[in-house]
Amino acid sequence: MYTSFFGLNEKPFSITPDPRYLYMSERHAEALAHLIYGVRESGGFIQLTGEVGTGKTTLVRSLLQQLPEFADVAVVLNSQLSRVEFLGAICEELHVELPEQRNSIKALTDVLNSFLLRNHALGRRTILIVDEAQNLRPEVLEQVRLLTNLETAKQKLLQIILIGQPELREQLARNDMRQLAQRITGRYHLEPLSSDETSAYIDHRLKVAGAIGPIFTPAAKRMLFRHSGGVPRMINVIADRALLGGYTGDTQQITPQLVREAVREVYGQPQAGFDWRRPWWAHPGGLLGAGIAGLLIVLASGFAGMQWWRANRAQEQPVAVAVAPAPVPVQSPGVAELPATGAGSEVPPVPLGALLDDSAGRTGTDIAFGELFRLWNVDLQGDSRRPCVQAEERGLHCLYQRGTLEQVRTLGRPVILTLRDTASNPHQVVLTGIGDRTATLNINGAEYRVDSQELARFWFGEYLLLWRPQTEAVNAFLPGMRDPGVRWLRDSLAVIQGSPVDPPDSELYDEGLASRVRDYQRDRQLPVDGIAGLATQAAINTEVGSGDMPRLAQTD
Repeated sequence: MYTSFFGLNEKPFSITPDPRYLYMSERHAEALAHLIYGVRESGGFIQLTGEVGTGKTTLVRSLLQQLPEFADVAVVLNSQLSRVEFLGAICEELHVELPEQRNSIKALTDVLNSFLLRNHALGRRTILIVDEAQNLRPEVLEQVRLLTNLETAKQKLLQIILIGQPELREQLARNDMRQLAQRITGRYHLEPLSSDETSAYIDHRLKVAGAIGPIFTPAAKRMLFRHSGGVPRMINVIADRALLGGYTGDTQQITPQLVREAVREVYGQPQAGFDWRRPWWAHPGGLLGAGIAGLLIVLASGFAGMQWWRANRAQEQPVAVAVAPAPVPVQSPGVAELPATGAGSEVPPVPLGALLDDSAGRTGTDIAFGELFRLWNVDLQGDSRRPCVQAEERGLHCLYQRGTLEQVRTLGRPVILTLRDTASNPHQVVLTGIGDRTATLNINGAEYRVDSQELARFWFGEYLLLWRPQTEAVNAFLPGMRDPGVRWLRDSLAVIQGSPVDPPDSELYDEGLASRVRDYQRDRQLPVDGIAGLATQAAINTEVGSGDMPRLAQTD
């Protein structure tokens, strides 16, 4: 209704899950790193909690997109089940044939154990995700604990992720739940967004929807934060209602008054203020005041998020990759290919909008992967294997991230950027050079010099790079863990920072090493969390790596 009035292509604050609108705050990124490490390296339980609407479902969907292809996942959305129903649901999710005695816990456990053993023998991982786990009955939680007894001499056969509201923490802290709590190997509580993150979240969603200028005033965004508590779902509900109010009032700037009126409609009464450190249910007139309709929105959104992933996973098929033929340079006014001599600095930047419009058919994912592989002197085969699978066969790994151009410069590698034209159509291009004023894009083998600020307007933070790890296992390093790769991390930081990281031969990720990692991240404008995730490792790898890897050129 209001989209054309504000110059948008679509509603920016819909509660329907859409991966294009994914916004990863520092809290979400840290939680995701913990989840990825737990899934790949540990066993038993991982616990993820957070208030309603803080992004737990979105975070798990991001985790599922990064799982290796040798993982089988069972997602249990209905937590109001008996023990028999719970085991039956797991078997159905994993396509395990149910036994004749379908009401026997022992028979169900036996067929599930046989499946897990076969999967383990085939080198596959099995993961169980239980949503709304705070609603599980005590006897079902006990059954969950018993499932972790399914193991070999060296490894658990089933990785379990429990997702729930804060009540789950209280439930597992009870004395009669101590056996289950002791098996939890990773815990993370997802907090709401801060004031600055809320402002960035609003701008991000508006930009994805096609906004070319500010719509919410800074004061309006601050007020929206106070009344939403930084909970993403409530930000969406209030912001959507505020845009509707601006449309009906014929004003294209969302002011604090419009946000105040939206809050009154959403909550049913004015809000005196919202402290994000307190849970939403502890505030007068909080989400409960929104009535049954608001509660249904919350429940439907969480359920729709998991169903969206399941539907897309079920429909996902291997994609045949074909490397594009030699490029045909664009022959349109104002869009010039860089000369073969590489004297790009003498060529004025081309208008990026016109370049994308004229490059339809030459900016697909397969073509961009082909160009990125070519920079690594690797041929991309046109078969059913995905590009990232082919990369791993050659000792390379794909790293998908969201960030800023400055972070891309820090990583120092050519990357695939996802740009969106004025009609919001996606374009995959390869960034081969970046400077303060200009950048170089490779489109189907032809290079173009564009304005860096204009590039930032067409880019929404998504990028993918290839890198060659120097450690045997490819995983994040977290404080407290032991891993042979930690020695590589110590040695590399010693070279980069000019002083040893004591003790140099230790495989323990201690607090001293975490402090050095934070210093490195701070200097390189990477997220400062003290976790040597894959992005941090890739940046370090660029600085100490060999000369056989392609580098991101400096354009000015």
